[in-house]
Amino acid sequence: MKKVFIVFILLSSIQVNLAQRGQNIAYIDMDYILQNVPEYQEAENNLTAKVVKWKANLKKLERHIETLKTDLANEKAILTKDLIEEKEDDITIKQQELARLESLYFGPNGDMFLYRKRLVKPIQDMVYNSVQEIARKKRYDFVFDKSSDLVMLFSNKKHDISELVLNSIVKGRKIQQKKNNTKTTTNNAAKNKTSNLKKKNTQKKVAQKKKVEAQKLTKKIETQQKIDSISKVKKQKIADRKKEIQKKREEKLKQIAAKRKLLKEKKDAARKKAAAKKKKKNDNK
Repeated sequence: MKKVFIVFILLSSIQVNLAQRGQNIAYIDMDYILQNVPEYQEAENNLTAKVVKWKANLKKLERHIETLKTDLANEKAILTKDLIEEKEDDITIKQQELARLESLYFGPNGDMFLYRKRLVKPIQDMVYNSVQEIARKKRYDFVFDKSSDLVMLFSNKKHDISELVLNSIVKGRKIQQKKNNTKTTTNNAAKNKTSNLKKKNTQKKVAQKKKVEAQKLTKKIETQQKIDSISKVKKQKIADRKKEIQKKREEKLKQIAAKRKLLKEKKDAARKKAAAKKKKKNDNK
């Protein structure tokens, strides 16, 4: 009641001042605006999915702790004191882990708070920017948020500019989308141009590479042909040299055979002569 009274006094003072100075006032319904902004709904859905996952993790750990407690209760009668203390310590550690995760997920500075802040703040900034733009154009001196902690005891619908804010956001989104499309088109054109240049350069490099490889292959073939030709000549010379050596060897063997034949014939003639001489001598005796 005290809070309502203070707000009432504040609004009354503002109303008196506005009446005296001829100032304009308007209000918005932030909840209504956010519920009609697709980006906010998407952010809320993402956050909800995160919360479901976090709660599932906590639930799983809770079940594990309950299982440990049940197992300890069932086995306590047959366990030693040391084992009981060990199992109780495990349960305590798991409970501490559960408390830590609860604080990490849903604490004052937990993941939920930080995630919501990260998701919602850009959308709220978009709304505030639209409100400020409308306030400047319409020359509003004050713009209140109906869904905030400020209690509005009475609000005239004609001062509600929530639809103007939504229209401004939609218009801004379309303009931004158009800019993005233009930028995308420009970027695509630049990318295509760059891609075509790269493609041409690549094709040129490939053609140059093929040309160099063809030249290398041709040079390699020519070199191999020269080597083969030189090798063929060398082989022919070697073959000719072998034939010549073989011919000389055969001639030498023939000469040796002829000498041996001649020597044999001389030995045979001398033997015959000696035999005849001996026979003649014997005959004379």
